[in-house]
Amino acid sequence: MLNKKITVQDIADELGISRNTVSKALNNTGTLAETTKSKIIQKAIEMGYKQFAYVNNVSSISPNSSLNKEIALLTSSMPNSSHFGSHLLSGFEEKMSTLGYRLSMYVVRDNELNSSSLPSNFKPELVDGIICIEMFDKNYSELICGLDIPTLFIDSPSTHNSKPVNADILLMENFHSTYNIIKTLINNNKTNIGFVGDIYHCESFYERWKGYCSAILDSKLSFDINNSIIENDKEPYDDPEWLGNKIMDLSVLPQVLVCANDFIAINVIRALKHKSISVPDDILICGFDDSMESKIIEPHLTTVSIPSYEMGDIAADLLLSRIDNPSIPFRTIHVRTSPKFRESTGNLLNTINY
Repeated sequence: MLNKKITVQDIADELGISRNTVSKALNNTGTLAETTKSKIIQKAIEMGYKQFAYVNNVSSISPNSSLNKEIALLTSSMPNSSHFGSHLLSGFEEKMSTLGYRLSMYVVRDNELNSSSLPSNFKPELVDGIICIEMFDKNYSELICGLDIPTLFIDSPSTHNSKPVNADILLMENFHSTYNIIKTLINNNKTNIGFVGDIYHCESFYERWKGYCSAILDSKLSFDINNSIIENDKEPYDDPEWLGNKIMDLSVLPQVLVCANDFIAINVIRALKHKSISVPDDILICGFDDSMESKIIEPHLTTVSIPSYEMGDIAADLLLSRIDNPSIPFRTIHVRTSPKFRESTGNLLNTINY
């Protein structure tokens, strides 16, 4: 049937596997063998599943444009439909396709990361540009930058002890929105504020951590790292039981936990519910990303909104300018974000939803 909407069940039927297995692969949840996950994602792309509609979509290409120009999307973790990167790629692909570029996805597996090897089906000589999402391994990022292909990173490895990658970088604005949320909380007499997330996971997390620290110090509050849960992200931040135990291990329950993103914040809320700790009555919770889930979780999550689709258009302009003029200086661009105060931080005074 023409234009049939592809479902998870369609993909499962095509591969002869369960719907649950396909769902785990597409949403990057649970435990699956890398070969199984790769097979499912590739089949989803081939069938035109909505989550990957921006990959190899040539329907909007100008009839006067060449069809042999390729932009490679390199990622170690394919953004799911609620990830800001999914919306960004939709905006990016829409603009690039009108100019005759097709977007092809290459998922970098753990064994390729560990061995610093490119995906076997990736042919650098056929690629006009590269866009990287969820590529935070410093050594692998250096490998990509060494290909001498115009490259744009959406977020990047943390710069806490090293220089930025030798490529253009597009980031959402992290520092000021986090700073403003925490200053608002402090102005509402919340002085025991912790942070949750691996602060070195990526540059965005590190900038959010710096916004948190600056707001605490600028308010002349004592800084206590023991209020926070900042273990390496090899720890199971997706496990509410682990998170709940880490929170209960804190010497004093903070008044607020500011989380590095919505994914962590939602798992913190679930962990607290398991411990019979009420949000926002007993503790306030903040996230970052304004994901779809942040508007569904009870209580609705205070977060930071990212103009993801518009960032895709900006990303296209950045990469196109690099393709046209490879010798221009590398650029790091931040796109302004907006705090969104919701029920998870209770009834605060003098809040501004931008």
